[in-house]
Amino acid sequence: MTAPATVEGRLHALGVKLPEPATPLAVYRPAVRSGAYIFVSGQLATRDGAVAIPGRLGADVSVEQGELAAQLAAINVLAVTRALHGTLEGLRLVRLVGYVACTSEFDQHPAVVNGASHFLRDALGDELGVGARLALGVASLPLRSPVELEALFEVTRREGQLQ
Repeated sequence: MTAPATVEGRLHALGVKLPEPATPLAVYRPAVRSGAYIFVSGQLATRDGAVAIPGRLGADVSVEQGELAAQLAAINVLAVTRALHGTLEGLRLVRLVGYVACTSEFDQHPAVVNGASHFLRDALGDELGVGARLALGVASLPLRSPVELEALFEVTRREGQLQ
């Protein structure tokens, strides 16, 4: 079976329906376009308006739960990107930054952020959904989210047109 040709088709095949973007927690825009780039502000691991798996890795959140949290944050990245751009087609992930709330002994940040990377690869495709990446640990994140993601996308085309 071949993979669907569109991002929306791949999301459907993955059983993912993008939510409405969350209301910003402070004074910022969830995503901003500058030239051919879309900068996505930090997105938390929320579902239905609440942090899905609150806590810190190495304390009350397992690596597997952290991977799921990273996937939820990535879903929110795509939701705000689509809200700004109107579509998820014609985008290439340039960079993904994953912040992992954890104890000082925790050292599996890359494994946690893989939850987001695998999802974005599956949603956008191998060529467009894998970019440069940074995964790092922090003492805390807003609302006790275990993961926060920011992303940079390049707009490669819009509605079938090259830019």
